[in-house]
Amino acid sequence: MKRVLILHYHEIWLKGGNKNYFLSRLRAAIRQSVADLPVESLESIAERLVLTPGDEAALSRIVARLRRVFGLAYIAPAREVPSPLAALGPAACEMMAEKNPRNFAVRAKIADSAYGMNSMELERELGRAVLEHLRARDASVRVKLDEPEVTCQVEIVPGRAFLYADRVEGAGGLPAVTSGRLVALLSGGFDSAVAAYKMMRRGCHVTFAHFFGNPSPSCNSSRGVAEELVRTLTPYQFTSRLYLIPFDAVQRQIVTGAHESYRVLLYRRMMARIAREIARAEHARGLVTGDSVSQVASQTLHNLAAIDHGLDLPVYRPLAGDDKAEILRLARQIGTYKISCEPFEDCCPRFLPRAPAIFASPQELDGAEVGLDIEALVRMGLEGATCADYRFEGGEVTVRLGWPRRLENRLAGKRRAERQPAARDAASN
Repeated sequence: MKRVLILHYHEIWLKGGNKNYFLSRLRAAIRQSVADLPVESLESIAERLVLTPGDEAALSRIVARLRRVFGLAYIAPAREVPSPLAALGPAACEMMAEKNPRNFAVRAKIADSAYGMNSMELERELGRAVLEHLRARDASVRVKLDEPEVTCQVEIVPGRAFLYADRVEGAGGLPAVTSGRLVALLSGGFDSAVAAYKMMRRGCHVTFAHFFGNPSPSCNSSRGVAEELVRTLTPYQFTSRLYLIPFDAVQRQIVTGAHESYRVLLYRRMMARIAREIARAEHARGLVTGDSVSQVASQTLHNLAAIDHGLDLPVYRPLAGDDKAEILRLARQIGTYKISCEPFEDCCPRFLPRAPAIFASPQELDGAEVGLDIEALVRMGLEGATCADYRFEGGEVTVRLGWPRRLENRLAGKRRAERQPAARDAASN
């Protein structure tokens, strides 16, 4: 009796003519996730994937890796047996005896047109055999079709059958890197990491941008928290890039050049502009933020619209309708909760206004920025940025520091564009 893992996907079934593309990406993600673990084979059989481990002792480690593979609805550790009832019956009885339930049900799926029974007939015959076997040890055992303690799952495919009584929930969603690139503004708190995860789960490949300030002596910098968050999220999408952007100098110019009630909104508008340049360099199709509507003053509908005005790039807010309890629940599930609990000093709360604007208009923010050199501040943020590339490989996340050429080219283009008007002015004088 061979031990295998049945890997079920749900959403990919709906992809019609594009299904093969998504399946190929899912298979590639599975192979990459378990590349360093003993795997004998990965097969596509009748709308399911079947993974056979090379060593049954590695099953638990393989399952743990597969739980992070987007696109998998659930993973079932199963027994592979011949499909005739004569072989199925003893195998099912053995498995259910190990579970020792007080009540049970049998559920069958048949993906073999030549099989001699339909699903209801198989459930009835197999259920009778299991019931007799279990009652030989405990006469109180009964069949319970509605919410049984244990369900004996049977899947028939051509030439063989799979039996299982347990399954592990997968990450769901769409396979990694199937929906395009995005840039996430990562604060270090709970919300932005969860927002990035939710977009990754929809097949988006996320690049991260973290804005930090110099912390006070009593607090830690947010940089370390952001780095650890990216390290934790990288196994879900296999590679990540983190831009670290110093924001102190930009903030100080906003503080001295704009009314205090608009400070936080202008910080966030400037961050979005800098992230937009990173998105263009990375060929990303939008930005991601962790905003939840009206959670704080800067996240009212009026203020969010004012921040986004003029960005000419979509801003995705996957947490817009979530409350804090929902966000924290998902943060615990994906492994970012404890990291975001670490004490650190965020740059946005600095120089907080006594009465922040909660119904700002785009025109009001435009007026508040009149005294600021927007292009110079954007360039200042980009020129001070550092970059790290993360890769999940062989069960570990490695980090490589470097400056992407594509961003350097973007900066060089902005410098040339700024010099041209100055040169024209000089020529006219």
